[in-house]
Amino acid sequence: MDQENIPAYIHYLMDADAYPHPVAEILLIQTHISFVVLAGDYVYKWKKPVDFGFVNFSTLARRKYYCGQELSLNRRLCPDIYLGMVTLTRAGGSFRLDGAGEIVEYGVKMLRMPAGRMMDRLMQDGLLVESDLDGIVAKLVPFYERGGSTGRVGKFGGVREVSRSVLENFDQTQRFIGERGLEHGRFCNIRDFAVGFLANHRLFEKRMAEGKIRDCHGDLHAANICLADEIHIFDCIEFSRRLRCVDIAADVAFLAMDLDLHGLPNFSEYFIDQFILASGDTGLAAVLDFYKCYRAYVRGKINLLTAVDVGLDVDKAEQCRERAGRCFALAESYTRSAGGRKR
Repeated sequence: MDQENIPAYIHYLMDADAYPHPVAEILLIQTHISFVVLAGDYVYKWKKPVDFGFVNFSTLARRKYYCGQELSLNRRLCPDIYLGMVTLTRAGGSFRLDGAGEIVEYGVKMLRMPAGRMMDRLMQDGLLVESDLDGIVAKLVPFYERGGSTGRVGKFGGVREVSRSVLENFDQTQRFIGERGLEHGRFCNIRDFAVGFLANHRLFEKRMAEGKIRDCHGDLHAANICLADEIHIFDCIEFSRRLRCVDIAADVAFLAMDLDLHGLPNFSEYFIDQFILASGDTGLAAVLDFYKCYRAYVRGKINLLTAVDVGLDVDKAEQCRERAGRCFALAESYTRSAGGRKR
């Protein structure tokens, strides 16, 4: 952790005395948009004052609003995990959690889930089994059915909105061309594939007509799934309806891509096969590799944005760059496989 670039209130929260409950150990995790503080049996998530275009937390009012959105939207799949909004106040030069004084930050308080049952951990340890994927499918299918496919939601499946979400990634990574893993040729291959696929307007119109655009999760990858006694799928996208209201295929493609990224293509295919079987969505296969490519590229972008955060230490920044390179390579691989999938 780069101490000089961590805000004062985060330093305060790294002290066990800051909390009204027992805390034996405190761990700070950073993403490109959040500080996540693990303290005892609880997790406190704080939004960074950033504006990347696709996400804008630049004002305190925005951070408060999106904390409320985070709570309500994530309670759809995790009603018992998301406990409520907390405040960080300052009075007389001292910070307090939910105390008196000027409110300087808003955060979200969650129950801490068992680290040993996080899906990404199980994948890394070789402990993931097919029944885990069956459980995820059983949780997701009714979730999507409840999501509704109103006109306001369905419009996000049109070529115009999908193009905006897909193509903005290339604008946002233009400055990184030449970085390890994002050579100019690879950038052009992925961009040209995306542009070409988006020209197939009828395919997207068909998905819309079939009611496959839903208010989804939006960030469905293994680090956001806990396979405990009950399956918890958390940390959905709260900051953008456009990035959350998507084709169901785009949502499940994220997890399928993540399984591929972890070297588990057989599990990836099993997950998709079981999802199609349970949902009856046979048309998903026609757009799957397009959305897997999109998701892999997004993960590469996020890792690059995290790597250049001034608050990140050198070793973690290097790890992010290495992951970004693997994500971009995977994205390019889907440009070669798209269209050849038969089910």
